[in-house]
Amino acid sequence: MAKERLYLFDTTLRDGAQTNGLDFSVEDKIVIAGILDELGVDYVEGGYPGANPTDDQFFTEKRTEKATFTAFGMTKRAGRSIENDPGVQALLNSPADAICYVAKSWDYHVDVALGCTNEENLEGIAESVKAAVAAGKEAMVDCEHFFDGYKANREYALACVTTAHEAGARWVVLCDTNGGTLPNEITDIVTDVLSLVPGSHIGIHAHNDTEQAVANTLAAVRAGVRQVQGTLNGIGERCGNANLITLIPTLKLKPEFADRFEIGVSDESLAGLTNVSRGFDELLNRAPDRHQPYVGASAFATKAGIHASALIKDPQTYEHIDPETVGNSRKVLVSNQAGLSNLLDELRRMGIKAEKSDPRLVDLLAIVKEREANGYAYEGASASLELLARRHLDHVPDYFKVESFRVMVERRFNANGDLVTQSEAVVKLLIDGVRKMSVAEGAGPVNALDLALRKDLGPLQDMIRNLELVDYKVRILNGGTSAITRVLIESRDGQGHRWFTVGVSENIVDASFQALVDSITYKLFKYS
Repeated sequence: MAKERLYLFDTTLRDGAQTNGLDFSVEDKIVIAGILDELGVDYVEGGYPGANPTDDQFFTEKRTEKATFTAFGMTKRAGRSIENDPGVQALLNSPADAICYVAKSWDYHVDVALGCTNEENLEGIAESVKAAVAAGKEAMVDCEHFFDGYKANREYALACVTTAHEAGARWVVLCDTNGGTLPNEITDIVTDVLSLVPGSHIGIHAHNDTEQAVANTLAAVRAGVRQVQGTLNGIGERCGNANLITLIPTLKLKPEFADRFEIGVSDESLAGLTNVSRGFDELLNRAPDRHQPYVGASAFATKAGIHASALIKDPQTYEHIDPETVGNSRKVLVSNQAGLSNLLDELRRMGIKAEKSDPRLVDLLAIVKEREANGYAYEGASASLELLARRHLDHVPDYFKVESFRVMVERRFNANGDLVTQSEAVVKLLIDGVRKMSVAEGAGPVNALDLALRKDLGPLQDMIRNLELVDYKVRILNGGTSAITRVLIESRDGQGHRWFTVGVSENIVDASFQALVDSITYKLFKYS
């Protein structure tokens, strides 16, 4: 039996751009559009031509090869003709293949936000859609606040949908703009809509304010909608949008949907989904969500020893899909809840050969548990764990030895009379029997230490030239100013390798220095 087609509409570059603290450059938008095009989404909504210089420049040419390049904007203003509405004209004259109009479907918003009559709003919807069709573009209408509008005035909300459809809109999208609608409500309301307009012309746009955007989207698909809107990694204003990175594998891998529907994402593209998700975060300079479904670093990570033992025997015992289908990997964590099964699996992942009968494993496991009891967290610092394991079971060269370090922090007024704080670090090292002392100033004590430590490693210097620290996290493990502090550092190099190291001490600078030394040592050992 032939499967029905579900269409994926990505609004990362438009609705996702409203994420707090996020600003796309034109170059960012071009790269992301290419990622989405290659992934296999059907529509890429690029933004709002005429609204800002970035979107104006982005819409100087078509930015997709396969996906329908879509422009977003408002319907015609009341009291103006299509020809005299600069917003609509910018959409019609853009190189976009399709236009997605946003239209008020809650009569309260028509009155308060637009300041026009309900009839004038319906007229604007109809004329705008007809103008897009006449211009040879695919027309869509996002019915903003549809579900809240339906609850307040069912007849008017439905009139907005039917008006858009009858005017020639290819898609009429039901938007849960405030994100407060629940799945059972979505099902009931969508079912009512589909009594007037076929589901092959209806889409869903869900926000995540009750953390049910994905659930609401799936409920709408079950009810009959055939276009799904969302963003990469669920970015968007407030709590975000429906997460396409979660929806795509759910639609492709879960029998309820996979047996009935097909989407434009191929199996090959699905296998690259983890890279898409993490690469997108890298582009935004954000740390990936380790607990994100399907693609997170912890999505297929098992910590408890009993679970790990069963997982190693048969992965299906604790995995709902094969991680490799989405480009992720299985990970058995080593922690204070671990058993030998966890440890052995982690060692195999690191490429360390060890037999279960090796008595050194028992000692290593005891060391790990003792260190975790003192505050170390190796499940989030695999590089430090690998160095610890190799030092116990194998061999890690002594690339350098730290004889001592000193950090000074000075707070003073500069020549301009401004109060400034400056840090200076001195690090004494022994490298191949040669003593070296490096001094550096930094924005803070950790920065100064990092600069001093990496300033002169003699013959090793070229090997760490492209080493970069990309994230630094501090966790206070108990109260008081003398509290135990855990520092987690994420590092990367010019080849795209990333690794995590950890340090623990009552002194935050000492904890940071431990993690810094591990980071450099791991780079020298693993990637030189």
